[in-house]
Amino acid sequence: MQLEQEIHHSGKFVNLELLARQVVEGFISGLHKSPFHGYSSEFAEHKVYNPGESTRHIDWKLFAKTDKLFTRRYEEETNLRCHLILDNSASMHFPEKRDQSLSNLNKIGFSVLASACLMQILKKQRDSVGLSIYSDAYEYYAPEKGGDRHRRMLLHVLEETLSRPVGNKTTGTYTYLHQIAEKMKRRSLIFFFSDMFQEEVEEEKLFEALRHLKYNKHELVLFHVLDREKEFNFNFGEEPHRFTDVESGEKIDLYADNVRDSYLQEVNTYFSRLKLKCAQYGIKYVQADTNENFEKILLTYLVERQKFV
Repeated sequence: MQLEQEIHHSGKFVNLELLARQVVEGFISGLHKSPFHGYSSEFAEHKVYNPGESTRHIDWKLFAKTDKLFTRRYEEETNLRCHLILDNSASMHFPEKRDQSLSNLNKIGFSVLASACLMQILKKQRDSVGLSIYSDAYEYYAPEKGGDRHRRMLLHVLEETLSRPVGNKTTGTYTYLHQIAEKMKRRSLIFFFSDMFQEEVEEEKLFEALRHLKYNKHELVLFHVLDREKEFNFNFGEEPHRFTDVESGEKIDLYADNVRDSYLQEVNTYFSRLKLKCAQYGIKYVQADTNENFEKILLTYLVERQKFV
């Protein structure tokens, strides 16, 4: 209840940092029930001891409490660079939300809050973070840095992204991904939030751009953001609806039931193709349903971080 009150009726978060901190703290408190039992509230300062390592920095007090060996980790030892990429195209603002809450987010709201949560857990790990946002233009870029001032600036940019009006404009995602790839020279862990809506003829260009992001030994995670109930299951009830293409403005009136079977066949084919191509190119594919919580996002970070470092 308290979390939902952290959002304006306009859709803009009142205090994005506070909300992200509460989500992350709730996530960390539940880690003892998961395979990541070693990550307690102190996980930012410790790492699991591996046999053969020096015993100099073992935390014996923590060993007495947990019966597990951890070594103290210092700031200079953690140098992971993480870059967040947000697709802010018109389709990401579906469904239109006049009043957003933690349990009632559209795709851009989910992506913004998920990014803020990742920034919060990166802060705990003393990792650096960068940010790119694009729509019909390359809206924002900041390189990977640490420090509170840098993170607060990025949080402010994320908050402003929600309140910025988005018109019916087409988006050449592959164009901006190539530009981002050119800017990123140092090995980084990249998280890309997108609903992956684009013209079929542009699909190959999009994956060429994603492969470009894999250069310089970057690791890439694609969070495929969608409202599964509406965009996958096509559940709009039995009454007629007017559907509007958010990029072209084209409208069509129809009964969802009349086209659901053919729609499900097409979307299943497309999603399967996405997963297959991601597997072929070494891109981790994670479906992110806006109706779910952020555990999948944060667990993905922990898993990928362990591989990366």
